[in-house]
Amino acid sequence: MKLGRGPSWFLLAFGVWSWFIWISFLRNLYRDGSGLAFDADGDPTGYFWVHLTLTVVSFLLGTAIGVIGFRSLRVLRRENGDSAGQQRGSS
Repeated sequence: MKLGRGPSWFLLAFGVWSWFIWISFLRNLYRDGSGLAFDADGDPTGYFWVHLTLTVVSFLLGTAIGVIGFRSLRVLRRENGDSAGQQRGSS
């Protein structure tokens, strides 16, 4: 399967967006002062563990999607460079 330039950029942007969003979410979860993430003794609650798991899984999936987009763009760039070199060489 070959991806075009548009979908490749979309996947890369999604990966970057995932890094920004989920790192921000994790920081906010850790700093939670509402009592949802940590009990009165400062111990993590079930809410914290569920959302930490969600954050880690989403971060890893976003990273994998971004890597797919990045690799696809590298292949497209390499193919465009090869075809330009072949056109110049045949003249």
